[in-house]
Amino acid sequence: MTEAAKTHVILLSCGSFNPITKGHIHMFEKAREYLHKTGRFIVIGGIISPVHDSYGKPGLVSSKHRLAMCQLAVQSSEWIRVDPWECYQDTWQTTCSVLEHHRDLMKRVTGCILSNVNSPSTTPVIGQPQNNNTPIYQSPVPNNKPTAIKLWGKMSDSLGKICCVRPHIERFAFVDENANLGTAVRYEEIELRILLLCGSDLLESFCIPGLWNITDMEVIVGDFGIVVVPRDGTDTERIINYSSVLRKYKDNIIVVKDDINHPMSIVSSTKSRLALQHGDGHVLDYLCQPVIDYILQSQLYINTSG
Repeated sequence: MTEAAKTHVILLSCGSFNPITKGHIHMFEKAREYLHKTGRFIVIGGIISPVHDSYGKPGLVSSKHRLAMCQLAVQSSEWIRVDPWECYQDTWQTTCSVLEHHRDLMKRVTGCILSNVNSPSTTPVIGQPQNNNTPIYQSPVPNNKPTAIKLWGKMSDSLGKICCVRPHIERFAFVDENANLGTAVRYEEIELRILLLCGSDLLESFCIPGLWNITDMEVIVGDFGIVVVPRDGTDTERIINYSSVLRKYKDNIIVVKDDINHPMSIVSSTKSRLALQHGDGHVLDYLCQPVIDYILQSQLYINTSG
């Protein structure tokens, strides 16, 4: 399958990131590697979206700190970025609304329609900009064909003008989202989807009665789709079969499988906070050094029970 024929994917991860751990980044890398191995997908970008302060989780530090730590954790990544949109809203946002925001934002930036899992494969997604007189199926000049990295780079440049976190500044700034971004760059016609990246613990939470709005679940799994990175010993098939919504959209759930048993316990922000409070040297297993330095400098978590 050629690169253009594959489904191009942007992975979106929502959560507290309190603090962001090595495991969170590892989930992105592991998911991308698996999706590429299937031969059906090519991951062109990843988005980390920290939750709003009003989420109300005990021990949740200010979004100012969580955004800064996330930015430090991905500063060397060429494909993962941090987005502050959730944190900058007036109140807490549902996962469904965050997915829909990024779908609409991509549509504004590219001038094209993003697909969901129910869209026919022939749907033009990233192609000629809308309101363009050039036929949408006309091939671009061969020498200008974008690679996946170039595609994400172009999109990130545009998105960065709107909502990308900037390091080393006191207050994150972005322009009016409704601003006219000009004519979208022409890309060869590809299919682009935003998939929710999560651990099996979030998938299991779908089975808790009353915790999730059923309509939101239908949109998240039915329209967007999920990439699940299991934690050790988790029976994802049992979880999926337990929920009627998950069973209904089983084909939209991609479970990352790997021959190597990676310890997903390093994803735990709770264990990271406990290690910090107890002066446990194992904190180096959980957090990257720039994040540790920021925590120590800002005196986060260390004197709290979290």
